[in-house]
Amino acid sequence: MKRILIQAIGLWLLAASSLAQTDIWRQDSLQEVVVTGTGTQHLLKNAPVQTEVISNKMLRSYGGKSLEEILAGLTASFAFSEGDMGSQMQLNGLGNSYILILIDGKRIHGDVGGENDLSLIDPHNIEKIEIVKGAQSALYGSDAMAGVINIITKRHNDSGIYADNTTRYGTHNDLRQHNSVAFTFGKFTSQTNFQLQRNDGWQNTTEEWAEGMVLTDSRNKTVNKFNNWQIAQRFTYNPIDNLELYADGSFYLKNINRPRNGKHASCDVYTYDLHYKNASASTGGKLYLNGDKSSSRRNQLTLDVDWNLHDYYYKYTARTYEYVLLRGEDFGVQNGEWFSVPMYAGQQKLQSDQQRVMGQLKGIFYLPSENTLSVGTEYRYDYLKAPDRTESGTASDWTAALYAQDELNALKWLNITGGLRFVRNRNFGVRLTPKLSTMFSAGNFRFRLGWSQGFKSPTVKELHYRYLHVMGSSTFFNIGNTNLKPQTSNYYSANVEYRGSRLTASVTGYVNKLDNMIALVNVDPGEIPAGVTTAYLGDGSNKVQARMYKNMDDARTCGIDVTLSYKVMKDLSFSSAYSYLDTKAHLYDEHKNQMTNVVIDGMAHHKWSASAIYSHAFSTAYKLGISLSTRGSSKRYYQNNGDGKAFQIWRLNTTHDLGKSGRSLTYRVELGIDNIFNYVDRTMRPYHLGNNTSGTTVHATFSIKFNSGKSVKHNKLSTNSNFNNEED
Repeated sequence: MKRILIQAIGLWLLAASSLAQTDIWRQDSLQEVVVTGTGTQHLLKNAPVQTEVISNKMLRSYGGKSLEEILAGLTASFAFSEGDMGSQMQLNGLGNSYILILIDGKRIHGDVGGENDLSLIDPHNIEKIEIVKGAQSALYGSDAMAGVINIITKRHNDSGIYADNTTRYGTHNDLRQHNSVAFTFGKFTSQTNFQLQRNDGWQNTTEEWAEGMVLTDSRNKTVNKFNNWQIAQRFTYNPIDNLELYADGSFYLKNINRPRNGKHASCDVYTYDLHYKNASASTGGKLYLNGDKSSSRRNQLTLDVDWNLHDYYYKYTARTYEYVLLRGEDFGVQNGEWFSVPMYAGQQKLQSDQQRVMGQLKGIFYLPSENTLSVGTEYRYDYLKAPDRTESGTASDWTAALYAQDELNALKWLNITGGLRFVRNRNFGVRLTPKLSTMFSAGNFRFRLGWSQGFKSPTVKELHYRYLHVMGSSTFFNIGNTNLKPQTSNYYSANVEYRGSRLTASVTGYVNKLDNMIALVNVDPGEIPAGVTTAYLGDGSNKVQARMYKNMDDARTCGIDVTLSYKVMKDLSFSSAYSYLDTKAHLYDEHKNQMTNVVIDGMAHHKWSASAIYSHAFSTAYKLGISLSTRGSSKRYYQNNGDGKAFQIWRLNTTHDLGKSGRSLTYRVELGIDNIFNYVDRTMRPYHLGNNTSGTTVHATFSIKFNSGKSVKHNKLSTNSNFNNEED
């Protein structure tokens, strides 16, 4: 009864408050600028492609400790199931490999399977987040069938020296540390960022289904202990007014400590921890070809060259027997034979080394009659080294693309944006994908229609990787398949939006149809391609099931997203979002030897979020902020291991800003409590959780900022923000 009452209150708040879209709480939010949908700058209200924005004010008020927490709490379209390998994310029913994540317009690099480690993104260094759903832009390639998330980071644009420190501490020894140092000297700017994250993890239940019985003393945790740190450096140089050059790089390490073997050695416990290493380096620049630098319509050329590395290791904590693939040229044995060899505590073994090189050249040209043309080319090379997980030890792939996009505003009330992307993949040939969107304007109303095609070639992992996946008492041998076909999609959307001085409302309906979806399907040993070892399968007594990537699925997702807002007064705003989702897919049933209709794993029909923000300056030296928010989901559906339970969670965060605005030294204190009503899902392992929260948690944050310089004025349409310009 208590849970029903809590959910009823949340739904009442959602419906009755007429709450706000997350980007609309600033009084000048109608002047918010977005770039993700078209790659060109537009006021949010006039963006041809519908874009959701999580503004800087909302980020500061909410106080999320991670990107997962921010997206799940401030939008209704996302769902997460965090795991050791990365964040298992869904956007409107489609998972990680269909979601493109960008940092300042550049794609993040992570696991070849798509489970990106979002802790690479420092939440304290985010200026705002832009979200575009569906493959609606010709600028983005294969990973954007579900949508694009563009993380726009803070940039230092002031003269002098800037430095800040933010320390956040909470339940489970959760520590989040952020530091920035930046300075500008003449035409040269340097910015250094550091972050550290750690958590002791938690265990919601000691029950686990394994070996045909319920164990009541499992050591497995709901979230394992982890720690990571990252340092990033960026240099920019402006030799002349019309040219900006840059070079940047980062280095990141993460360790995940997993439960040691205990009484039940056959349970899902481990004799090794996980170790990850990421590194990146990039360089490039932007050249303005004409016009005054204060103008928003300047022809420009942009060049970016990036290198990224993602390494994944086992760090052994006890003696473990591992299968090692031996090759004749190295050991004088039959090619492809497997041997079981011991690994000892303290040893470290590479599982995969993934590297990517990308080059992009883009031009934006402002033509007569309010016509904007964007053209570009892109090359991407992916390399995988996995000595024990690929037949030859290495695999690679490359993709080249050309694209063109035209934005036509011949009529003040009508925008038509069309694009075409030409893709050439090393293994799958040539493909053209068109995009088309229109926007009609009528006073404060906007009407948008969109259609786009997507194309996604199989990843290197889906083609070549093979690995053991343990889930409870079940073990699966997952196998790549070089006979896969590319996936394609058609996305249709319609949006109606009203933006007034106080009230904002938006309703979007969409349908996303995918063909040749790739899924892991159970197969018999006789179906395993020649040359793929069956050593992992043993003699059948260990209950290892072979699964292979196949084009067995096609799917359709459809839904409605609703956002509402109302600014009651200068100091008080409300917001909410609701998402309805329905999915259908054809999945091969190996027992019935036929295709069956199923939902997509992890789908929930209903998700919602709502927030209220109060902010008031009691003096020139003290400002109070209070944020009360809730998020919830109906039951999440899965094909195996049960469904995830419905839930609703409430959160309270307070902010206390100290120090006069404009002074060189300012302070902020945050105090918050999450999961106020102590909701915990204690479903036994390995059955699915609706939410993995540990119950009520508390956190405190202290920030100090120093800025000795003077603010540099920028064009209103600039997407880079000053550190000291975080207006509420």
